[in-house]
Amino acid sequence: MTAQTRRQIQQADAAVAAIRHGEQMARGAGFEALSFTHRRLDGLMDPLLMVDHFTMTAPTFPPHAHAGLSAVSVLFEDSVGGFRNRDSLGNDVVLAPGDLYWLTAARGAVHDEAPTPGSRTHALQLFVNLPAARKLDAPAALHVPAARMPVIEGPGHRVRVMTGRSGGVVGAAPPAPDFTILDIALEAGGGFAHALAPGAAAWLHAIRGAAEVEIDGARHELTGAAALAVHGARKVRLRSDGGGQVALLSGAPLREAFVQKGPFAMRDEAQLAAVTAAHAAGALGALD
Repeated sequence: MTAQTRRQIQQADAAVAAIRHGEQMARGAGFEALSFTHRRLDGLMDPLLMVDHFTMTAPTFPPHAHAGLSAVSVLFEDSVGGFRNRDSLGNDVVLAPGDLYWLTAARGAVHDEAPTPGSRTHALQLFVNLPAARKLDAPAALHVPAARMPVIEGPGHRVRVMTGRSGGVVGAAPPAPDFTILDIALEAGGGFAHALAPGAAAWLHAIRGAAEVEIDGARHELTGAAALAVHGARKVRLRSDGGGQVALLSGAPLREAFVQKGPFAMRDEAQLAAVTAAHAAGALGALD
C-alpha cells in the first residue's frame, strides 16, 4: 500500500524532468510488460499512477475491481485481432487495433480485458488518478474507435490524437479531467513539437525505436527501456534519427494526498477501507 503526501508532490515553477527505467514483468506465457509507477518517478507522473507497456496473447488476469481512478487501455495499430473489454457498467466491447477504452471507475467498477482467440494486443494500460472530489462519483466509460481519432500529418510525422488536443486538433474528451494522449510516429530524421497546457505534466515513452526529447532547451535521449516525466515545461520537441514511435501523455497534476492499494486509489485510509469492504460485499457490481 502506498500513501502519498502533499509534501512529496510540490514542484517548483521551473521545468523539472526525470528519466527512469521500467520494471520488466511477465504472467505466464501470454503477457509481458514494462511497468512504470509513480513511486519510481518521484511524483512527477502525477496524475498518472501507473503505465504498463504490454503485449498480451492470452487471457491472463481474472475480472478485477478499480476505484478512485481511471483505467485506460491504449491499443496500438500493430495489434492483431480483437481485445474484449467488459465492465460492470454493462459494456461488452471488442476493441480493434488502434482503439482506446477509458473506464472512470470512481466509486467502483469491475473490469475484465482479454485478447480474443488468436489475437495479439500491443498496448498501454494506464491508471489515471482522480481528484479527491471525484473519487466517489458514479463510474463512466468511453470507447474511442481508431477511425474517430483525428490525425496530424506533416513532414516526418504522423500523430494520432487519441484524447485531448495538440495545437488546434481536438480529439475525444475522456469522462474525467482533461487528459491528452498522443500516439506519435516519426520517420527517420522526422520531428514533432507539442505545446503543453500551462501547468501540465507530461510522460513520454518510446514505443519503438528511440527519440531525442527537447524540453525548454534541455535535451534527453528516450529509449524503449525508460520513460521521461516532466512538470512545468512549455513545449516538448521530438526528433528521431532512425525513426520511431513515442507515446505522450499529458494532464494537470492533482498535487493531492491519496492512499493506494493495488487498483484502488482513495482520498484516505477510511475511504480505502470503505471501498474495500464494498467490493468484498459485491457492491461494486459484477460482470454478466
